[in-house]
Amino acid sequence: MEFLYEYGLFVAKAVTLVVAFVVVVSAIVGVANKNKQGKGQLEINSLSEQLKDITHYARQVLLDKPSLKQLAKKQKKEAKEKKKSQASDETSPRLFVIDFKGSMDAHEVDNLREEITAILCVAEEKDEVLIRLESGGGVVHGYGLAASQLQRIKNKGLTLTVAVDKVAASGGYMMACVADKLIASQFAYIGSIGVLAQLPNFNKVLKKNDIDFEQHTAGEYKRTLTMFGENSDEGREKFKQEIEEIHTLFKDFVHSQRPEMAIEKVATGEYWPAVKAQELGLVDMLSTSDDYILSHYPEREIFSVKYSVKKNVAEKLGMSVASVAEKVLMKSWSKARHWF
Repeated sequence: MEFLYEYGLFVAKAVTLVVAFVVVVSAIVGVANKNKQGKGQLEINSLSEQLKDITHYARQVLLDKPSLKQLAKKQKKEAKEKKKSQASDETSPRLFVIDFKGSMDAHEVDNLREEITAILCVAEEKDEVLIRLESGGGVVHGYGLAASQLQRIKNKGLTLTVAVDKVAASGGYMMACVADKLIASQFAYIGSIGVLAQLPNFNKVLKKNDIDFEQHTAGEYKRTLTMFGENSDEGREKFKQEIEEIHTLFKDFVHSQRPEMAIEKVATGEYWPAVKAQELGLVDMLSTSDDYILSHYPEREIFSVKYSVKKNVAEKLGMSVASVAEKVLMKSWSKARHWF
C-alpha cells in the first residue's frame, strides 16, 4: 500500500509539472503571436509545375524505356520551339486560382481581399482569375462585401471565372453570379436566392418563472422583434418588410449580373443541382474545377494565390469549436433536404 501511495504521489507531481509547463509555453506562444497579430503571409505557388511533376512521375511509372526516350526527344524539340516563340511574342496569359470556402459569418473575405489585391497588382488584361468557390451562404453584409471583391477583378478588365464543385447557395450564389463564366459540377447545389431570418422567443418562459424583461429604445423601429420581450404584430410585419426589401436587393443584384435569366422564376429560395440550374440559366457550363484547370495546361502558366494569417492558440481553439458547430448546423441543414 505504501508503494502505491508513493507511486500515486509521484504521478500527481509529474502531472502538475507537465500542466505548469504547458501553461507557461502557451503563455509565451500567446504573447509572441499577439505581437505578430495582423501580419499575414501571401503564398503564390505554381500549379503548372505541380501538374508537370505529376505527369513526369506517371510517365516514369507507366512507359517503357524506348517510349520514354522517344518522348524525351519530342519534349526537347517542343521546348526549343516554345523558347523561340516566347522570344518573339509577349508573355503568355496566366491563370490565377483562388480558393474560397465561406462560412456563415463570411470572415474569409478578409483573406480574399488580400489575394485579389495581390493579383491586381501584377495581372495583365489577358490574364484570367479562377475562384474555386464553396459556400452555403451566411450574413448579408459579409457576402455582399465578398461579391464586391470579385467585382474588382472585372473592373480591372480581367476575365473572372467561378467554379463550384459542391455548393454555391444564397450568399454563395451572390458571389458566384458575378463571374463572366460560371461553371459547376453536375450535382453541385446552386441557387437559394432568398433571405432567411429566425430567432427564438423566451417571453412565455420568463413569464412562467415570474421574470420581468425590460427593453428601452429610441426610434419607432429600433427593435422590431426581440428574443425576450413580447413581440407585436406590428413588429412582425415590419421585420418581414425588412426581409422582403433585402430579398429585392438580392434579386436586383443577381439580375444585373445575369440579365437573361428569368429572375422571378429562380428567386424563390429554392436550389437545384447544377445540371438543372444550367437549364434555368443559373450556370453557364458543367465542369469540375480540376477539368477547367487542366484545359488550360500547359498553354497557360497557372498559379494558386493564398493569403493566411497565423493564429494564436486561443484563436485556433476558438476556430475549432466554431468549425465543429458550423459542420453540425450544415449537416442538419442537409438532412432537412434531399440527399442521395
